[in-house]
Amino acid sequence: MLPLSLLSAAQNKPMLVELKNGETFNGHLVNCDNFMNITLREVYQTSADGDRFWKLKECYIRGSTVTCAQIKYLRVPDTLLDSVKEEQARAREASRSARGAGPGSRGGPCLYFHALPRI
Repeated sequence: MLPLSLLSAAQNKPMLVELKNGETFNGHLVNCDNFMNITLREVYQTSADGDRFWKLKECYIRGSTVTCAQIKYLRVPDTLLDSVKEEQARAREASRSARGAGPGSRGGPCLYFHALPRI
């Protein structure tokens, strides 16, 4: 499953982001771009040791932090995972049927192939 398609489908859904340093951000996804920059609203941030909590109206997590170095995991609702998997399966099936539609395409018979007679 592609992370960006999952994040796009997760907009306005609850999400938990845990960084490798142990800090967590629990809120609703507002926006995500192609660089995996994430904006959350109504966020509860927890320190790495779990002793301190902050309530933030909005939080921005830079994609370079998420993708390369810091992110441990993202948690989204299970129902969202199921719907994205189904949507991707439908898209794959549609592309397969479109590719196999014409003569000579992979996966389908070549209608213009004729054996030459032996001389």
